[in-house]
Amino acid sequence: MSLQNLKANFLEENIMSKDFLQLIFEMMQEGGALALDFMRKGGHSLKADSSVVTEADLAISRLVRDKLKDLLATEEHLLIDEEDAQNAQSFDLKRLESKPYVWAVDPIDGTRAFSNRIPVFGVSVGLLKDLKPWMGGVYFPMTRELFYCDGQNSFFVQNAFSEKEIKAQIVPIDQNITSQSIFLSTDGVLEYFEWDSSFCQIMLPTSAVTELCWPAIGRGCGSLFRANIWDFAGSWPVFRSAGLDLRAYETGAVLNCLDLERFDGQGLYPWKMKEFCVLSSERNFSVIKEHLPAKSGVNRT
Repeated sequence: MSLQNLKANFLEENIMSKDFLQLIFEMMQEGGALALDFMRKGGHSLKADSSVVTEADLAISRLVRDKLKDLLATEEHLLIDEEDAQNAQSFDLKRLESKPYVWAVDPIDGTRAFSNRIPVFGVSVGLLKDLKPWMGGVYFPMTRELFYCDGQNSFFVQNAFSEKEIKAQIVPIDQNITSQSIFLSTDGVLEYFEWDSSFCQIMLPTSAVTELCWPAIGRGCGSLFRANIWDFAGSWPVFRSAGLDLRAYETGAVLNCLDLERFDGQGLYPWKMKEFCVLSSERNFSVIKEHLPAKSGVNRT
């Protein structure tokens, strides 16, 4: 390929990236506004698996589909949406490999927190390129905090989508863990694992996006995580910018692409991870695992 063609391709991709980022911003900002509006109205119900679903989830899902409809009409884009009853159809390697761009969206992550007006829920939008984390973000409407990656760098924004916003670039972080450090965890951690409380403190924030975004800016030394692709797609490129990765608890294998072997592939949630992962720096992984021993005789799959 000639230098001229390389430059043209680079320019085209750069323009495309800006368009995608603008779409991500619009979905998060408008989705956040919808969430706050529905919060004032109230109203929620339970899904078949007894998890909470609200009118806001469904409204934001419709918003996302409207924003992406032109892209989804092409052969290059695919959407995995938590609120899509047909999202199991996307669990197909040949289909995924044929799509350069895969969007994974959770209209409201932390719906129980949302239903109880606890400000740790977020709108999560992730964009994978060639099945690897590329762009995405999480917006917390009640606190107006935004975490996002533009495809190259990641940022933490306070007072997001306002004239008073304060933006800081997210850079690699590798905390020394002390007894005063905070380790974030998914629900049910104490059912499957022991916890050494003298090591550091544990917190259950009730939302996956909190567990994954907060450590990227030093609000916690890591987390224990097991959820669905849409729960971490938006924050995936963000926490990687902070030098953090999701590592399989048993083997330490890093989740660095959309590897279908790492997900259940069946049942109500084929996109649920098969095993628990630790979000941490490479150095801290073994330290955390040492103080988080698995309970014997408990099935963790």
